[in-house]
Amino acid sequence: MSSPQAPEDGQGCGDRGDPPRDLRSVLVTTVLNLEPLDEDLFRGRHYWVPAKRLFGGQIVGQALVAAAKSVSEDVHVHSLHCYFVRAGDPNVPVLYQVERTRTGSSFSVRSVKAVQHGKPIFICQASFQQAQPSPMQHQFSMPTVPPPEELLDCETLIDQYLRDPNLQKRYPVALNRIAAQEVPIEIKPINPSPLSQLQRMEPKQMFWVRARGYIGEGDMKMHCCVAAYISDYAFLGTAVLPHQWQHKVHFMVSLDHSMWFHTPFRADHWMLYECESPWAGGSRGLVHGRLWRQDGVLAVTCAQEGVIRVKPQVSESKL
Repeated sequence: MSSPQAPEDGQGCGDRGDPPRDLRSVLVTTVLNLEPLDEDLFRGRHYWVPAKRLFGGQIVGQALVAAAKSVSEDVHVHSLHCYFVRAGDPNVPVLYQVERTRTGSSFSVRSVKAVQHGKPIFICQASFQQAQPSPMQHQFSMPTVPPPEELLDCETLIDQYLRDPNLQKRYPVALNRIAAQEVPIEIKPINPSPLSQLQRMEPKQMFWVRARGYIGEGDMKMHCCVAAYISDYAFLGTAVLPHQWQHKVHFMVSLDHSMWFHTPFRADHWMLYECESPWAGGSRGLVHGRLWRQDGVLAVTCAQEGVIRVKPQVSESKL
């Protein structure tokens, strides 16, 4: 195999033509490039840490890289199931220990434990499958949305927000912090809501997303690792959207994360990320996600539950 804090309202927020072939994606060359220490033991370092904790998508992506290095080239990852058990420390590397749980003729399972300071911070099981034909096939239909070429990227949207005097006064620190982040993925939101007013929204959002830079055809497992990284961006925040007009998030972290990979795709090509939250309660939120190729093929399905603790919004005095 080849070797973000999101805005508080939970909405995800780059454009380029087909990337030049000498511009390798930073996600492949740096973020997901693990250092081998011994057989089935790897060290990962950290890039684009958006908060005091590690970005969950980075841990999921690096763990899948470690698991994929322990299987043969002719199998492909079809699912992974993860638990975040402790907050990660962004100041030290993570050790990834891979256990070869089972290697079968059709399916193989790998268990990965991410360790810092001698304690596990994350555990994951990934399942790999030999390609098998099947006459039984179906999928949902992809939502009808404007193509990415017709939409504004996050950098342009933030620039517009910063030009608005009211928003400059209300969100100066947050907007400038987001604008300064060198996020290794590009995002174009579908129907972004105005920041000028808090409003009640459905627990749903969609955006076009792709990795920055060029990855190429290469090993399909690497595209899955990049998708694992991408999948955690602004995902859990979908559960906050119906409540942002009356509650302010003061603590939000992932508890678990699952993914199912259905068909080949390119993570450096635009994909539609469709996110929805069917339930929230008990200081937790559940979110489901689907990554669609531009040709309407369902590529990846995701699910995540996380802790969400809120406090009441404080209205500004009119006096």
